[in-house]
Amino acid sequence: MGGPIPISAPPRFPANPPAQAEVVVVGGGIAGVMTALYLAEAGRRVVLCEKGRIAAEQSSRNWGWVRQQGRDPAELPIMIEAMRLWQDLDQRLGDAVGLRQTGTTYLAASPKDLENFASWLPHARHHGLDTRLIARAELDAILPNAAGWIGALHTASDARAEPWTAVPAIAALAADRGVTICEGCAVRGIETTAGRVSAAVTEKGRVEAPQVLLAAGAWSSLFAGNAGMRFPQLSVRATVAATSEMPEFHSGNAADPGFAFRRRLDGGFTLAPGIGHDFWIGPSAFRNLAQFLPQVRRDLRHTRLSPASPRDYPDAWGTPRRWRLDRSSPFERMRVLDPQPNMRRVEALAQAFAAAFPVLGKPAIERVWAGMIDVTPDQVPILDESPVSGFYVATGLSGHGFGIGPGVGRVMADLMLGRTPGHDLSRFRFARFSDGSRIELGPSI
Repeated sequence: MGGPIPISAPPRFPANPPAQAEVVVVGGGIAGVMTALYLAEAGRRVVLCEKGRIAAEQSSRNWGWVRQQGRDPAELPIMIEAMRLWQDLDQRLGDAVGLRQTGTTYLAASPKDLENFASWLPHARHHGLDTRLIARAELDAILPNAAGWIGALHTASDARAEPWTAVPAIAALAADRGVTICEGCAVRGIETTAGRVSAAVTEKGRVEAPQVLLAAGAWSSLFAGNAGMRFPQLSVRATVAATSEMPEFHSGNAADPGFAFRRRLDGGFTLAPGIGHDFWIGPSAFRNLAQFLPQVRRDLRHTRLSPASPRDYPDAWGTPRRWRLDRSSPFERMRVLDPQPNMRRVEALAQAFAAAFPVLGKPAIERVWAGMIDVTPDQVPILDESPVSGFYVATGLSGHGFGIGPGVGRVMADLMLGRTPGHDLSRFRFARFSDGSRIELGPSI
């Protein structure tokens, strides 16, 4: 059975960084790996440094959904492109990707839910998606249940994939195209000359490079802060469970507020709380409270609060905010974020599943894990060059980065190559949290 990639796994990419490169990518999740791949295929000499293991954090801990449905309108064109890129990756890499276009279904328990779902349909129509509302009779025919759902929002062209095999396989493809991938190699920070980036300083040496991409997930704001750049970012813990092999009662992705599920290639299902998560309060929570207030007002009832993160987490009270580049950094103290799952949530979602599908009963849970999801105040990413010339940022994917990852990689590669990205990226600009712009939350469906 698959699952998150542990720090105990032998490194697949143990190279040491060279003294020079054209681009250094900080972070081995899907955004960094995809950007590195596309830059290398354009002829750039790329070094990708990952402090732990490729995809060991959220890129192997997510639900495995590749969805267009429910996206922020500004994200949707990038996600539609990402779907095409996933299909290309599937052709190149086969079952390591595990792509299956089996659809996404959001389940409605009330007329208010259906009304909320319907509010997203104009965006789908505008982009030619096959999204539609399903009435209760049709839903009962394709997903018999005892939960009493009265309808659903369904996108048949949505897909699923296997995160823990897909991202390492894409990394191997990037290495084959010339990317130097260095696992177990933390980047401590950047050096600048005359206002632009000139090098990345790693624990294994300095790499001169005119461009650096920060794609470090939950660690990104901590990294940027040490370089003198601030942007608001917090992290929440999300718990996931994997069942043993079960009958294929549904082939795709589905969710209601209580639980979400998707079929896996190994015959089991991945289950997760539908919208519940846990938040550890730290210094950044107070520093960024004003900007996160709209999100807090909307989502606090689904959030369990705790007073402090585990030691050495990005926003733990004792984690340094400043460090010298010739000394050990916070990224060397915590190679992989591996939070303990919330077992109460696991039990609750297993019971919700059994109540909805009494013929199947309570699922046998074989494995549980959790991950730290990096979130911005408006729940959409930063995809932009920073105030430091040559220093780019791709972070804040807010729990929906796996599916859109190939699109993010293509966009960031073109930005760094000086090409037109082909999409309106104004919603994702770095300065939106400091230029007086109003915080506009993404869809809540």
